[in-house]
Amino acid sequence: MTHPVSRTILLLDVERFSDRDDVEQAYLRRMLYDVADRALETAGIDETLRTRADRGDSVMELIDANAPVTALLRALLTEVPAQLRAVNRMASRSAQMRLRGVVAGGYVAVDGLDGWVGSDLNHACRLLDASLLRAALRERPDDFALCVSDSVYQGVVRHDHPGVPAADFHQVTVGTKNGPLTAWLHGPVPSAGEDHGERGAGEAPGGSGDRPAPATPGTTEDTRNHPAPAAHRGAPAPGPVLDVSGGSVSFGGGYVAGDQHGVSGGQVTGDVVMGGRADGDRS
Repeated sequence: MTHPVSRTILLLDVERFSDRDDVEQAYLRRMLYDVADRALETAGIDETLRTRADRGDSVMELIDANAPVTALLRALLTEVPAQLRAVNRMASRSAQMRLRGVVAGGYVAVDGLDGWVGSDLNHACRLLDASLLRAALRERPDDFALCVSDSVYQGVVRHDHPGVPAADFHQVTVGTKNGPLTAWLHGPVPSAGEDHGERGAGEAPGGSGDRPAPATPGTTEDTRNHPAPAAHRGAPAPGPVLDVSGGSVSFGGGYVAGDQHGVSGGQVTGDVVMGGRADGDRS
């Protein structure tokens, strides 16, 4: 094994990669590499200053300690979102790409099998897989969520370099199987009390671009968190689902289905028929 050397660690991971079929995964991998390469080139970090490892749904870069971290962070905060907008604008819904990113620093060694080892690298991977970072991405309209390690924040971010505003980073504690880690999340911290699992409550299966629908004022928590039924892969997610257990149903505005008359305002009680006449006499 080589001696541990200081490196900047960059990790980028595609959200919900395993939900896609083989063709979509191959496309997303190509796009991931393109986005990573352009961001690093924008930061002035060429191939001689970095070593890449492929993790399937993510990419890991070990960057020479002499490469400027400020330039890397600026590129991640500007170039990566711009590239994702360009990619997703031309992609089908099932091929939308959203990314989680981590920048960390530390010592990494190479073992006899050309594998990378080191506790700092392990901590960076824990941050990338943290449920809090996954939740942060789900709650954002943008397609990128970035987290930096405490060492990167203390050494670089807190000094408020141009293009890397310290005020936009918020301290968070990430729970891992090795204990809590302090990190700094760019942008809003996920809402307290939300489910921070791999798939958020109320998130319909489908492409990576799917996001939980915003809660309608006046709805209950159970109604907001009731997921829509699964769609076929690559097909748009199904429309809204009405799940009623007892009580009365209120319709606001108008609704017309089949040969029914429009309903406007007020409250509808008794039998409600949508999409045609039910059996029996209907006036």
